[in-house]
Amino acid sequence: MLGFPLAVASVAGMLAGFRKPRDGTDAALALEQAATLARLVAKSEGRVLTQLLGRDTARISLYYGLVLGPGRAARAPVAGLAVADPEAGLPDIATYYRSTRPARLIITGAPGAGKTVLALQLLLDLIANRDAADPVPVRVPLAQWDTDVPLRDLLVQQLVDSFNLPRTAAGNLVAHGLVLPVLDGLDEMDSPLPNGDPDPAAPRARAALDKLSVHQDAGAAAPLVLACRTAHYDALATTDLLLDAARIAIAPVGGSPAAAYLAARARDPLRWRPLLNHLTAHPGAVHAVLLSTPWRLCLTATVYHRGGDPSELLTYTDPDELDRHLLARYITAATLAAADANLHGYTPQQIHHWLHQLAAHLAPTAWTPIRTDIALDHLWPMAGPWRVRATDALLTALILLLCLPFAWSSGPLPDTFATLGFGGLAVLAGSAHGLPITTSAERLDLHRLTTPVGRNGLVFGLVCGLVFGLVAGLVIGLVFGLVFGLVFGLAVGLATGLLLGLMFGLTADQSSAAKPGTIIGDDAQLGLALGLATGLALGLATGLMFGLATGLMTGLEFGLATGLMAGSSSWRYMVFLLCARGRVPFRLARFLDWGCDAGLMRYSGPAYQFRHRELQLWLAAHPDPAI
Repeated sequence: MLGFPLAVASVAGMLAGFRKPRDGTDAALALEQAATLARLVAKSEGRVLTQLLGRDTARISLYYGLVLGPGRAARAPVAGLAVADPEAGLPDIATYYRSTRPARLIITGAPGAGKTVLALQLLLDLIANRDAADPVPVRVPLAQWDTDVPLRDLLVQQLVDSFNLPRTAAGNLVAHGLVLPVLDGLDEMDSPLPNGDPDPAAPRARAALDKLSVHQDAGAAAPLVLACRTAHYDALATTDLLLDAARIAIAPVGGSPAAAYLAARARDPLRWRPLLNHLTAHPGAVHAVLLSTPWRLCLTATVYHRGGDPSELLTYTDPDELDRHLLARYITAATLAAADANLHGYTPQQIHHWLHQLAAHLAPTAWTPIRTDIALDHLWPMAGPWRVRATDALLTALILLLCLPFAWSSGPLPDTFATLGFGGLAVLAGSAHGLPITTSAERLDLHRLTTPVGRNGLVFGLVCGLVFGLVAGLVIGLVFGLVFGLVFGLAVGLATGLLLGLMFGLTADQSSAAKPGTIIGDDAQLGLALGLATGLALGLATGLMFGLATGLMTGLEFGLATGLMAGSSSWRYMVFLLCARGRVPFRLARFLDWGCDAGLMRYSGPAYQFRHRELQLWLAAHPDPAI
C-alpha cells in the first residue's frame, strides 16, 4: 500500500521529464520559443495583410504625422510613411517606432484610413528585422477584453488561442517580456451613442487605458502599440489618455496618390481615365476628399475591376450615398474577382444572405457593444439558444436509446440498464449545460504514426499506462481480490496507456497558426480519442467480469458519453448547423475561408472578422441585396 503512491509519483516524474522539451534555463528556452512565435505571426498576419490589400501588389502610400497633445507623451519623429520612400526622406513605420522613446505608439485615423494595415505593416517589418532578444509583436483584439483580467493573462490566452502554444510556453514568453502587444479595437469596447457618435463616458475603454498606462516591464513603461479611431480617442478626457506614448494620425490620401493606386489596379485604363484625370487635376475637390481613404479606394478598385464606368462616381458628393453605392456592388464584384476559387458555386445572393445573418448576430444590443469576432464554437445562440439546447439533448438521447435493443440481448439486464442509465445521465448533463467545455483542443495527427517519434511515443504511452495499471491492480487486488484487482488494473492501465499514447505519439505540433475552423476539428478529434480510450478500457474490464456482450455495450455507452462530453464544442457546433439551415451554409467554415480569400472576410486569430467594420454594419442593415 505504501509503494502505490511512490509508484504513481515515479511515473508522473518520468512523464514530466519526457514532456520537457530540453534542458536549459527558462530564459534560453523563451528565446527559442520567441523565434518560433515570430515565424507563426509572420505567416498568419502576412496572409491577413494580403487580404486587406485586395490580393494585389499595388500599395497606397500612407503618410502619418505626430499629434502633440497634453499629458505625458513619448518622444518620436515628426512624420513618417508606411513604407520607406527614398525621395521623401521620411522613416518607414518600423524605423519610426524604433525611434520612439519609450516604445509606445498610438495609431489613430478616420474610419477606413488604414489603421489596421499600418499596424500590420509595423508588425511584419519588426519581425523581418528582429534580433533574437527582441519581443515578437502580436496583434490582440480588445473588443472582448474583460479589464478585470490582467493584460499579461490576456496576452497568454491570445497566444494559446491564436497559435496553439502550450500555456506554459505562452506564459514563459510573456514573463520574459518577449511579446509586444499590438492592441486593436479600443473604439469597439463601448457602444456608441444613439446618433452614432462615440460615447464620451466609454467606461470599458477608460478602464483599458488605465490598465495600459500602468503596464510596466522592469519598472519602466512597457512597450505596446494601440490602434483607435480618431473620434473615439478624442472623445476621452485628457486624464484617460495613454501615458508615455506617442500618438500619430494617418493623413488622408491625396488626389495624385489615389489616382496612382487606382491606375495600378486598373485592367482597362481607358475606362478609368476620366476619374483619374479629375483626381489628379483637382486634388482638393469633393471627389478627391471622398476617395481619400484606403477603404473607399479599395472598394472602388474592386467594384470597377471587371466592368462599369468609374466616372459615375463623379456624380456623388455625399459620403453616405457613395458608400451605399459601392457597398451595394461590392459582394458581386468580389465574387466575380474570386471566381477561380469559387469551386462550390456560391452566388452573390447566397453570400449576401449568409453574411447578413452573421452581421445581424454581431449587432450591438442594449447590454453589449458591437462585436466583430465570429468564433465558430460560440455561434450556437444565433439559432436560438433554447432551440439548440433542446435539439442537443434530443439527439443525444436518441443516440443512447439506439443501444437499448442490443442491451436487451447482451446479458444481465440489471447491470446493462445501470450502465445505460449512468452513461445517459452523463451525456445529457454534458449536452444540456449550454456552454462549450473547451475552445482550444489538442490536435491529433495520424500521419505521425509513420514517423519514429510518433510510434515511439505511442509505445511509450502504452507501456507507462500498463505499468501504472498493473501497480494499481495489485494494490486493489490485495483488498478486493486478486482477479478483480488485476482486471480493474488492466482496464485502468489500458485507458491510461491509450490516452498517454495519443498525447505522446499522435499529438500534432502545437505551435501552429491554424485557421479558425480547425478548432472544431481538434475538439472532435479529442472527443473521439477520449471516447475510444474510455470505451475500450471499460469494455474490456466489463467483458472479462460479466461477458463479452455486456462489456461491448458498457464500452460503447461510456465511450459515447465520454466522447460527446469531451467534444462538446464540435457536437454543439454540429447541432447549431442543423438548427440554422437556411440561415448559414452547412459547411460554414469552408464558406468563411473562401470569404477570406475573396476579400469579404479576414482572419483574426481563432476567429473570423468582416473585411471592414463598415461592411459589417451595412450588411447588418440590409437583409437583401440593394441591386
